[in-house]
Amino acid sequence: MDFWQQYRAIDARDVRFDGQFVTAVSTTGIYCRPSCPARTPKPTNVTFFRTSAAAHEAGYRACKRCLPEAVPGDPEWNIRSDTAARAMRLIADGEVDRSGVSGLAAGLGYSPRHLNRILKDELGAGALALARAHRAQTARALLTASPLRFADIAFAAGFGSVRQFNDTVQQVFDLTPRQLRDASRQQRRRRADDPVGDGVTTGGQVRISLSLPVRLPYDNGIFDFLAARSIEGVEHTGAASYERLLRLPSGPAWFRANAVELRGNGQAALPVTVSVSGLADLPALLTRIRRLFDLDADPAAIDAALSRNPSFAGLVECTPGMRLPGSLDPHETLVRAIVGQQVTVPAATGALTRLAAAGAPVELPGTPLTKLFPSAEDLAEAPEPLLRGPHRRNQALRSAARALASGALEVGVGSDPVTLRAALLQLDGVGPWTADYVIMRVLGHPDIHLPSDAAVRSGWARLERPGGTRPTPEITAIDPRSSRASLDDAMAGVRPWRSYATLHLWRTAAPRIRDGTSRPPLVVVA
Repeated sequence: MDFWQQYRAIDARDVRFDGQFVTAVSTTGIYCRPSCPARTPKPTNVTFFRTSAAAHEAGYRACKRCLPEAVPGDPEWNIRSDTAARAMRLIADGEVDRSGVSGLAAGLGYSPRHLNRILKDELGAGALALARAHRAQTARALLTASPLRFADIAFAAGFGSVRQFNDTVQQVFDLTPRQLRDASRQQRRRRADDPVGDGVTTGGQVRISLSLPVRLPYDNGIFDFLAARSIEGVEHTGAASYERLLRLPSGPAWFRANAVELRGNGQAALPVTVSVSGLADLPALLTRIRRLFDLDADPAAIDAALSRNPSFAGLVECTPGMRLPGSLDPHETLVRAIVGQQVTVPAATGALTRLAAAGAPVELPGTPLTKLFPSAEDLAEAPEPLLRGPHRRNQALRSAARALASGALEVGVGSDPVTLRAALLQLDGVGPWTADYVIMRVLGHPDIHLPSDAAVRSGWARLERPGGTRPTPEITAIDPRSSRASLDDAMAGVRPWRSYATLHLWRTAAPRIRDGTSRPPLVVVA
């Protein structure tokens, strides 16, 4: 976007651009989100920054009225796969807090100096400043949504000391931590729909309730996707809820997410309750939840591109805001993909449930879940056979587990998609479908096409078969010209959003559409 496109966005107070840039005003010394309700400043007084970290570096502080940190993230970090985007995904996942700037740079294959040069050129701030801005965002969320002590919040957000936490909050928000919390309480009294979290400590676990901001529209049908693939003991799903146990550095963690809800003024949030063994795990867990539910996507751009193609226009009209389910654990996603090769979703889920049943039991207060999905190390050392069934599948599982456990194969949010695909195809028993599926889920890659997928072909056949679909809210307004187009041609016409087109085809082919017994997914719109 050029200057005038951005200026028109802030003049319209368009919430769709929140999180994609910030507006700094020289006469006030503050920066705002694009939808800030304050009077639009004169163009001569405005500077646009790609990130809030760049605004911090330039000496601006956050607006107290619009809270520019309380917005969805920038969708571009999933669209792009260059060094800056990979670095941003790793920073959000807590890599700087875990291993420092040097560890981040080494993982990306650069020296710290060169990485900082790239980030400053692209984003206006270096890795440390970007990590500091992310800590400030986490601190604000905890200050405003939980009664945790300031010292606990400081270390949960990744600060090295309480003093550093106090100084950063004061510099970024022009408020002390106590003032920021008090101001939030005053706003909450005027908004009864945004309750404060509990911050309860039980059995060594810290439990907090938060609301994660979302761009609208949002299709809550993602809960159906997760429900169809849930593993007994590890996950549990309701009509519009999902809870899960997972492994984090400090120990086992748990979370529950409910359907996205409107918050007013064209804004919405995903309500979550999280429980962690150590507060230091909290930022990474929240980032992974955001990736799982694809909260930072730009649904307006995606739906507009898909709607221009006659093959998908009707599907988008009926189900706007489709989201791409991400990955909580990249290693687990690879294992799931290998087990799911050339079998149905129920068959794969049954096999994965048997695989997880051998894992060590976990007891956490307040949840019926009892199992952590086996780690790569567990699978590498487990006795034969890992699963009943084809010997080749067991070989593939064992090969992948050993490569992951030894570090010979690295699968994570900072991976380069081309390099990762080549590495996955080197594994015994891993083919193109598995490699592409892993890239789609782990990296949130928006442009993956799975032409050999049976559900994709089935969904496409339903679209192009004249009169072959039962009237449902999800299968309407399909242009008959789509029957003359091939699947590959239709997919080529929606790049770079083929992953989302794939999700629409999966939804079309899903059994719940054929039998008509399940309710249509709730689409939340402004």
